[in-house]
Formats: sequence, structure tokens, C-alpha cells
Amino acid sequence: MHVRRLGRDLEVGAVGLGCMGLSSVYGPAEDGASVALIRRAVEHGCTLIDTADIYGFGHNERLVGEAIRPVRDRVVLATKFGNIRDARGRPAVDGRPEHVRRACEASLERLGVEVIDLYYLHRVDPSVPIEETVGAMAELVRAGKVRFLGLSEAAPATIRRAHAVHPITAVQSEWSLWTRDMEAEVLPTCRGLGIGFVAYSPLGRGFLSATVERVGEGDRRAEHPRFSPENLERNRRLLGPLRELAAAKGCTPAQLALAWLLAQGPDIVPIPGTRKPERLEENLAATAVALSADEVAALSAAFPPGIAAGARYPEAQLARVGL
Repeated sequence: MHVRRLGRDLEVGAVGLGCMGLSSVYGPAEDGASVALIRRAVEHGCTLIDTADIYGFGHNERLVGEAIRPVRDRVVLATKFGNIRDARGRPAVDGRPEHVRRACEASLERLGVEVIDLYYLHRVDPSVPIEETVGAMAELVRAGKVRFLGLSEAAPATIRRAHAVHPITAVQSEWSLWTRDMEAEVLPTCRGLGIGFVAYSPLGRGFLSATVERVGEGDRRAEHPRFSPENLERNRRLLGPLRELAAAKGCTPAQLALAWLLAQGPDIVPIPGTRKPERLEENLAATAVALSADEVAALSAAFPPGIAAGARYPEAQLARVGL
């Protein structure tokens, strides 16, 4: 596995593992198989393991904690906080300093570790100045409970304000051939500040594998506009160039989509998720797919920004990104 650098000092494998899907987001998952998958990823050189306290309402962190226990020294452990359920069970965001401290202690306990390597604010709380939230996160670094700080789905101005309080090592946002919103302002902001970029859903929640024909019951993608039957049918028509170039290069469409992201710069680390060992190995092997400048340009032209039919999130979730 090739090594990349996030920020100034955090080295990780070029492709990480996003663990959200191991907590029943896309239907039932089996914990024993999930633990084995995470350990298999580490054995194949994948070091960045990404979770969050909201995934499975703590289940995902406990699962990841169990999986990495025998290989902790080989893992860069990332988790996130800030997404909550309010007293009525509705999705909300909490960036108050007191919540920062409580959330970190709870994550450390669930994960069974003494320090979190990369601690993200999952979503920006518009009711709390980012300086206060990041200030509390910085206290965790000074206390030795967290090594590096990150933000997820933050706007350029927010990133700059946060970075002025304490160095931000990574910004995590959705980025793929199918979702290129981050390229206009967020990515240049990160690069100007020396912040790495972690791309979640780098395969468009499986769409760029070119195998998704429909989504079934219990699959959260059914709530996403891009996966509605009419939009999915329109979006599948975009896949021709991806399939053709993948066939010409002897790789899969998913590997090609990941290779396109990796070709965007050495500061980019995608974190695809999967439950299947064969898909895990396929994703990690994308680092061996070399693209010429012409091939990168051809894929970029085939999937220009805004080409996807439907928004990337339902309306309520979309309102909580880019703040």
C-alpha cells in the first residue's frame, strides 16, 4: 500500500476503510464478518480506519474497537462527533464545548483506546462559533486524548477560521466522479492551508461500481434522491465511458473511479466502504491502476460537476453540509 500524508504530519495508506456500512445502514450486517474484514484491511496495508459515534449509535465504534485491538499499532483511528439525536429523536448537531468533551470520553470508552488519532467534527453546529468547538477539540489534543483534528463537510470560511484556532489535519467530504462539489472552493482552501482531504463515498455509495440496478428495502440509499428509480435510471446512462475505459485497462469500474480520485493529488485519501472481502481487496488494489493525464481528463469530461440526476442527500441532510 502506498503511503500518503494528511496535513503536515499524519501518514496513512493511500486508500482507507469507511466503516459506516458495517452498522446496518445498507441492511443487516454480521459483526464477526465485519471484525474479520477490518483486520483483513489492515493486513493488506490499509491503515486509516474511519468510524463515527453516530454510526449505529455507538455500535460501529465498539465494533471497530474490537477489530483493531490486536493491530492497534498499525491503525490510524479516525472517528467523528457532533451528529446527535435530540430529545424527540430527531437528527441534530451539537458543537458545544461541553459536548465535545463528553463525546470524546464516550468514544474512547467504546473504542477501547487511550487516544484517537484523527478526531473530526462530523457536522458544523451553526449555533456555536467554530472557534469554540475547535478550541475544545484543541484541549483534547493538549490532554493527550486526540492526536490530530479534522472537519467534515465544512465551508471554506469555516475551515479557515477553525485552522486559525488549531491546525486542521484533514477535511472529510463526499467526493467522487459523481459528486464534484468540493473541487470549486473547498479543495483549494484545504491546499492553501496545507490540509489533507479525505473523500468519503468515493464510489458514489456503490453507484460507480456500475453494478447498482436498484436499491432494496432497508437500504438507506432509497432515501437519497439520486437513487430514486427514475433518477437512478438516468444516472446509469452516465456509466458507459467508465465501463469502457475500465475494460481497456483491465480493471473494474470501481478501481478506475478510485484511481481517478488518487490521481487528483497526493493529499487525497479515499475511504470506500464495503462488507465483502473481495470488494475490499478490489478497492485497495486501485492504487496499482495508473492513469495518464489524458485518461484523467477523459473521465473528468464524462462526469462534469453537476451531471448527476438528483441531490446527493435528502433535503434535511443537505441543509447540514457546507456550513
